[in-house]
Amino acid sequence: MQDPDGAARWGMPRPHTPEGWRARVTAVRQDFVGGAWLEALRPAFAATDAAAARLARAAEHGVVVTTGQQPGLFGGPAYTISKALTALALADALEAELQVPVAPVFWAATDDADWAEAAEVHVATRAGVRRLAMAGPATEGTPMAEVPLGNVEDAWAALEAACGSGAHATLLAALRAAYAPTATVGGAYLAWLRALLAPLGIPVLDASHAAVREAADPVLRQALAQAVPLHEALEARSAALEAAGLSPQVELVAGRSLVFRSAPNAEGRLQRERVPLTAAAQVRDEAPVGSLGPNVVLRPVVERALLPTVAYAAGPGELAYAAQVAPVAAVLGAAIPLFVPRWSGEVVDRRVLEAAATLGIEEATLALPHGAETVVAHGKLDAAVEDALERLRLTLEAQVALLGRAVQDAAMAVPPSVVERLGDDLARRLARQER
Repeated sequence: MQDPDGAARWGMPRPHTPEGWRARVTAVRQDFVGGAWLEALRPAFAATDAAAARLARAAEHGVVVTTGQQPGLFGGPAYTISKALTALALADALEAELQVPVAPVFWAATDDADWAEAAEVHVATRAGVRRLAMAGPATEGTPMAEVPLGNVEDAWAALEAACGSGAHATLLAALRAAYAPTATVGGAYLAWLRALLAPLGIPVLDASHAAVREAADPVLRQALAQAVPLHEALEARSAALEAAGLSPQVELVAGRSLVFRSAPNAEGRLQRERVPLTAAAQVRDEAPVGSLGPNVVLRPVVERALLPTVAYAAGPGELAYAAQVAPVAAVLGAAIPLFVPRWSGEVVDRRVLEAAATLGIEEATLALPHGAETVVAHGKLDAAVEDALERLRLTLEAQVALLGRAVQDAAMAVPPSVVERLGDDLARRLARQER
């Protein structure tokens, strides 16, 4: 689901003024009187230095801006860091504008069981993009906090070589220490994020910690008690999204609730399984505290119940399923989480920018397919050739428009889009010839 007006359309309006954000902070604070929430979760934060200080101030009479990501090898994709920096920037801006303590918080989803996403990372090298991966074997349904990291020496050597001489030595040392052979996939990810983000004042919460599981237990049992109404509400929301021409980001699993239950397998390792709707009531009554976990659309509701979250910095995929989170919160009588987009961008080598400036190419042009070479080509075109190309372009546009009107007047069984595509195809061919 991608909808530019989705936040308001699907029940999650975002503040656009300081007054709106102030009202949002006040509403969130009403649900969290005092710092009891931090005391309950303190072991899962294990915050130090600047991160601990900022978290403590927010617990007294402030709020938090959250973000998060599941584990990825060596910290995962670059947007993991852009998420954290977005949360930090928004927290700083709100604190300065509203004069209220605001702490950024990174939710490290070490309870995630997606091996395929956790096992690899892509790095830029002189020879192009290279995929680095853990050897495995792949796990199925086991939280990354339980999966041994294993030998990643080859991947580490490739990463170190890709960093070249420009890397910050202390950061590489911290990354190396985090990804020790004895670590788990989730544990290494957690250690690295804390080493990287804590000095910036960003505490990192371990989602698989017993303190988090215990604090989330009442919400998860409520979700099991309302398993069927939740399923029906999501079915209705999916139908509404499809009727609006949108695709639900998260597909419903027939006959399954939104809650996972973890139990040891034959090897003694935790294994996650979605609780069937038919067993929801029994699991609610019998499951040990700490054995339950949320699925992707329930997790934001759980997070908002545990933390005084004024906003969550989300990536495109998360923004796409935000519309499915709102009905979940409504059924549970919980606060609807507020999603805001994370920073996005791409890394451009400084030498590329210097060359572009020399050639008179604007930075925005680099993002366009063939944009740079088109600018260079225009600079080298003979004036007579350029004039001829422009005349041909105008003639094509006029004649395609004339053809479209003729087809329409003749009442032929040809949709207007067919002629439009013909015009687009001719324009692309001419642009290619021009380059």
